[in-house]
Amino acid sequence: MSNLPAHLKYAKTHEWVQLEEDNLARIGITDFAQQELGDLVYVQLPELGLHLNARQQCAVVESVKTASDLYSPVTGEVVAVNVALVDSPEQVNDDAYRAWLFCIKMDSPAELENLMSADAYAQTIED
Repeated sequence: MSNLPAHLKYAKTHEWVQLEEDNLARIGITDFAQQELGDLVYVQLPELGLHLNARQQCAVVESVKTASDLYSPVTGEVVAVNVALVDSPEQVNDDAYRAWLFCIKMDSPAELENLMSADAYAQTIED
């Protein structure tokens, strides 16, 4: 069973969201996703200032096995990216919940209600 912190929200596309102050959403990929992908070798992050809609493709992670698109779980503006991952994408494999990918200033925090709890996400990955 993958590690699933209860305080996070989860998207069906295997991204996690941590709500920060001032409607800021910190986003990464789940432990389940990084396990399925294998060793990451490349991360393409969204551009700062880009306005994303929920469920919009915005980033890419590549592993020794495959490449996978990442989707924004919420709508808003990209206000930070974790540039350390460009040179060290393996940080996501080391700890998927510390190695965040990008932060979005959310247009509507109510969108978090559309995401899953840890228990609901666990059900989707067990099926």
